[in-house]
Amino acid sequence: MVILISIIVILHIPFTEIDKAHDDVICASLIGSGSMAFIRVNDIVTHFSAKGPARAPAIVFVNSIGADFRIWDAVAPAFSESMYVICYDKRGHGLSDTGSGPFSIDQYVDDLLGLLSSLDVARASVVGLSIGGMIAQRLAARAPEKIAALLLCDTAAKIGTHDMWAARIAAVGQKGMEPIADGILERWFTKAYRETRKAELTGWRNMLVRTPVQGYVGACSAIRDADLSAGAAAIKAPTLCVVGDEDGATPPDLVRAAASTIKGARFSIVERAGHLPCIEQPSVLVQLIKDHLQEARIV
Repeated sequence: MVILISIIVILHIPFTEIDKAHDDVICASLIGSGSMAFIRVNDIVTHFSAKGPARAPAIVFVNSIGADFRIWDAVAPAFSESMYVICYDKRGHGLSDTGSGPFSIDQYVDDLLGLLSSLDVARASVVGLSIGGMIAQRLAARAPEKIAALLLCDTAAKIGTHDMWAARIAAVGQKGMEPIADGILERWFTKAYRETRKAELTGWRNMLVRTPVQGYVGACSAIRDADLSAGAAAIKAPTLCVVGDEDGATPPDLVRAAASTIKGARFSIVERAGHLPCIEQPSVLVQLIKDHLQEARIV
């Protein structure tokens, strides 16, 4: 009887197609986890989540390299009552397709523009972390009419050196993600977090090492080849630059310097956080975003 009931329950899990803008948006309802959705954008199928009132002001969260949109799980829901909240996995990460190279920041921007168009979003506030912040900067320079406000988190116009990224690309290409994982986690998280949150750290490590090699290497090459300094002057949207005080990937001085090149940009340091304040200090980041959106009169 228990088995029969279980089969009946499984058979009644809904699987529906959403025809909001395109026929190829697919949403599968999942027990206990809301929903996950997929849409074909350009040459790939993109995994995304869209929650909140569809006609409310939109906000989109853009991930760092080696991460999927679960890094926003403690941040994004804080905005879903009054905003249309979009999270997505960029190409080569999470459940999204990898697609074909060569990878570039402009290619990632094209993907984001395609996703926003498919969701009928004409304008959005963009929260971008690390490479996600580079994508946000480039989008703001290319299509300023699409940006209501920017929050650039642990990012800069130029991150790292050509040789540094070339070495990482070679290492991952030869031996995969596993050998570089622990060093990355040291830059992502504070020592206190690594020592006291070992179970969570293991989970984030699993996320990192399961990133497809082609997707990770592609993102490395995009960062290696990108210098967005010339476009900083073109950014007109209200901008807040945020960084963890113990960020080992994009240190506070680097992010402060980036903020100084964007007209009117403000700068804030999140204490007791590394490269991912959205994980270590989510409530602080939520408040910074809310204050910035209110000051920009978005909400």
